[in-house]
This record gives sequence, C-alpha cells and structure tokens, in this order.
Amino acid sequence: MNRADRHPTRHPTRRRLLKQGLQGAAAAATLIASHAAAQAGAASAPAKPRVVDGYTELRWDDLVPKGWDPMKGLQDKGMNNIAMLNDGDPKTIELMRRLREAWDNAPTETALDGAKVRLPGYLVPLEETAAGHTEFLLVPYFGACIHTPPPPANQIVLVVPTKPAGGLRSMDTVWVNGVLKATRSNSPMGSSGYRLESALVERYKATPR
Repeated sequence: MNRADRHPTRHPTRRRLLKQGLQGAAAAATLIASHAAAQAGAASAPAKPRVVDGYTELRWDDLVPKGWDPMKGLQDKGMNNIAMLNDGDPKTIELMRRLREAWDNAPTETALDGAKVRLPGYLVPLEETAAGHTEFLLVPYFGACIHTPPPPANQIVLVVPTKPAGGLRSMDTVWVNGVLKATRSNSPMGSSGYRLESALVERYKATPR
C-alpha cells in the first residue's frame, strides 16, 4: 500500500464531487469484479483464508455481499452525462443525493458479523486524545472521506481500539485486528457499515505469502 500526494480544491463544485464519487464507484466495482472472479475460480483452486494470531485476514471485497452493484439503478439517472451538467443544475444536485443515499445504505456481509478479522487500510481520524486515536474510520484507498467523497458504507469500517493508537496520522496505513460487527454508524466523515471492536492497531507491513 503506497501513499500518494493528493491536493483537494478549496471549494470543489458539485460536478467535481459527483465525478469523484463515480471514480469511487469504479473502484468499488473493480473490487466486486475481482471478488466474483475469485469465487468463480474457487471450485478448481480453493484457497484457505490466512489466519494470523487467531484473526482471519480479509480483503476489502470480502466485505461486499455477492452480486451487489454500486451503480445499480443509477446508470439511467444521467450518470453517464456528467460533463453536460452545470453545477447549479437541479439534476446535478439530485444525482448527488441519489448516489449518496445508495452508498450510505450499501448492504453488508452479515456472515462476517462477530468474526475475528484482520484488515489493512487507511486511517481517517474521528476522536483523538494526547495518547492517540480512540476512534477512527478505516477505508480502502488513499483520500477517501477526506480528499474525495466517502465510499459505500460497506467499504468503511469504524474502528474502536483497545487502547489509543498513538504515533499515527491521517491516511497512514495500518493493520487492524478485532471483532467485526455488521453495525451501521454515522460520522461527519462518512457512514460506515461495519464496526471493529476491541481492535489492535499496528502500522502496515506486507504479510509474507
């Protein structure tokens, strides 16, 4: 996982935000497609999930229910003609509302509820003390919820560490281990579809295969 420099505009237009949202949709769609391909090949080459210290290592696409399409019902609402929209156009505002509503209500994989899991991602601060972060969002790509609109709720995890996670900054990459709950939460940075309780947080290092 590599960091990259991103510089948001001070006052992004609605059209720009909508475009950024669609770029996030493309990322989510790619995750879903890779998950479907993995499932298709599972019959011939089944793979055991990696378990580290009792925690099952997940990929972000594991959090997405099979068959869910982040763009379902939105393709016919003008999403393919963003360049033709004006920032003040009511259609632009309506498209943003529909996109946000669909993503904030994105379904979760309930089969993972209560599982002990391990997941890598980028840190988005929510609550912090002198000792470190006491609550944060975990997201799958750089800039989500800060430089770009939030991804779908099933691609955001609210993390509550066992102890404050110190020495970390916004968008640092981390591993989190904990008990995953399919519980929705709202925050100023975005709506999360999952909650990771009693989490152990460590800086990201690639796991040897």
